[in-house]
Amino acid sequence: SITRTVVMMWIACLILVILLGLAARRAKEPVPRGIRSALEILILFVRDEIGRKSIGPKADRVVGYLLTTFFFILTCNLLGLVPGMSTATGNISVTAGLAVVAFVMIHTGGVREHGVFGHFRNLVPHGVPLWLVPILLLVELLSMVIKPFALCIRLFANMMAGHVVILALISLVFILKIVWVAPLSVLFALFINLLEILVAFIQAYIFTMLTAQFIGMAVHPAH
Repeated sequence: SITRTVVMMWIACLILVILLGLAARRAKEPVPRGIRSALEILILFVRDEIGRKSIGPKADRVVGYLLTTFFFILTCNLLGLVPGMSTATGNISVTAGLAVVAFVMIHTGGVREHGVFGHFRNLVPHGVPLWLVPILLLVELLSMVIKPFALCIRLFANMMAGHVVILALISLVFILKIVWVAPLSVLFALFINLLEILVAFIQAYIFTMLTAQFIGMAVHPAH
């Protein structure tokens, strides 16, 4: 069904298509300017500081995915701060979908590098006693599920928390019914709302960075 969350994701995708399309039209200009300059800073940051530092020389294979994840989450987060709109990433179904895609990308990276059997063999460090292998294998199989689950809950909880605090502050005016509470509640709510702008960038960065780290761990397992 077409829910409010689905519409917000459509709007986020439309905004990204327009902005990145405009930037791409200026790709041949020798000196970046305008929207291309702003987006290029973020693109290079994700590629160099997140992708290549976490995954290594082969990071460029998944940079497209990392950029898509980063910009989609960031746009959804920022749209939630616009009056009359909602935060798509404040919906557990959306963050779960992002986590499932991350799960697929993590293990695709490991399988591409080591093959199916090699990837799952790397779950257990080499040289451990034979009796310890079943325990370590169970722990690693659990961690395969826990990692994307943690990504899902972290993004959902952080995006919901700010909105809940703002709602609680505004509700104090109606609960207490005291005149002097109103300006204080509004000021604090405004401060939290401004803080949410920073949180929007931080959460997009954290989700992308942790996903890149997990892909890097699959590509370069510890032995």
